[in-house]
Amino acid sequence: MKAGFLEKLIERLGRIGPEDVQNYFLRLAQEKGFLETVFNAIQEGIIVTDSKARITYLNDAACGVFGLEPSEAIGKRLDERIRGLAWESLTRSGGPVSHDMEIFYPQNRFINFYVVPLVIEQREPTVAGGVDSGRIVAGNDGGAQPGSTIPATAEEVGHVMILRDITESRRTAQETIESERFNALMLLAAGVAHEIGNPLNSLHIHLQLMERSVQKLHDGEKAALEESIEVARSEVNRLDSIVTQFLKAIRPSRPQLRPQNVNTIVEEAVRFFTPELQDRGIVVEQELRSDLPSLQLDRDQMKQAFYNVIKNSVEAMHRRGTLRIRTDLTDTHVIVRFVDTGGGMSAGNLSRVFEPYFTTKTSGSGLGLLIVRRIVREHGGELSIESSQGKGLTLTIRLPFIDKRIRMLEAGEARDHRSEGRSD
Repeated sequence: MKAGFLEKLIERLGRIGPEDVQNYFLRLAQEKGFLETVFNAIQEGIIVTDSKARITYLNDAACGVFGLEPSEAIGKRLDERIRGLAWESLTRSGGPVSHDMEIFYPQNRFINFYVVPLVIEQREPTVAGGVDSGRIVAGNDGGAQPGSTIPATAEEVGHVMILRDITESRRTAQETIESERFNALMLLAAGVAHEIGNPLNSLHIHLQLMERSVQKLHDGEKAALEESIEVARSEVNRLDSIVTQFLKAIRPSRPQLRPQNVNTIVEEAVRFFTPELQDRGIVVEQELRSDLPSLQLDRDQMKQAFYNVIKNSVEAMHRRGTLRIRTDLTDTHVIVRFVDTGGGMSAGNLSRVFEPYFTTKTSGSGLGLLIVRRIVREHGGELSIESSQGKGLTLTIRLPFIDKRIRMLEAGEARDHRSEGRSD
């Protein structure tokens, strides 16, 4: 299609005969189809609106980002189809605007969007009998083009929004920040454990000395003091165990991998909570796939991860809830999914669940899910959370059973995988 076809057509409007109309319409249809094909081939999303913020065009990438159907979106206001988009404030300046947003449906993504106004330049006729209604440009320069002496007025006729997926770069930066936070947390924990450990050792030594002194007393006095010393020793040992377990939980340690059955570890974790589950009236429904392959796991670490997940679910449901635990299999991963009927989490809280010490509980430590994710990652796995306020929470753990470092992609497959989201 020759460049400038539309401009030439506009210039000739006064001289077009009836016999030429059909030919020009066919050429316009071809040019429209050509442009739509080009726009649908690019990965960036494109949305065009009119002056009243009604959608006049959107390409396939934009539909995928927001989960829109073109037939349902065309002609509707953009801020009606995309909830939470403050369109009026974004376009108030009359100039280009760049901003980042987080999208939760149909997939959790980070998007950078660039909004630029579409301006039509109105110019006076330059040739007797000729027609020149101007041209549409991106940006509001409000005047004639450089080198032109023709007076011009500008009218804003709409906007173009260009969308770019920045999820990977944002998540990489976020993981770096979280890693730094976690390292700081470990240093703090080591210092606290050391400070607590010293007085605990001192208490243990003094209890031994007291026990020796008690042996010299009469039997009547001896029994009561021995009982008190035994209680004190038990509490000291319990505190020492708590400190040891805390350090073991957050200190980086290489998993001791052995062939393990995930279903067996899930069942052991559930049995551990049986008394509390019965006391709260919580039902656990287990759907454990029987043909799962053995995984290379650290049994104790993975059991601790499942403990923390179940504990969070139990505390979220309080009383008389249902916890569904399901294991499944894909081509490369074993899936362990926990679904509870608790109060769920708001979008704001959901985005902070992996921050150290962040918790929505009155007595929570804010370390549980952070530890779970560390354990899962050290096993080469992935962890994801889905939730909404008042509708429970779903936590999914994906553990690899095939050590697949690379995979050669067929031609055309790379783009599909960049654009698709995780389904598990």
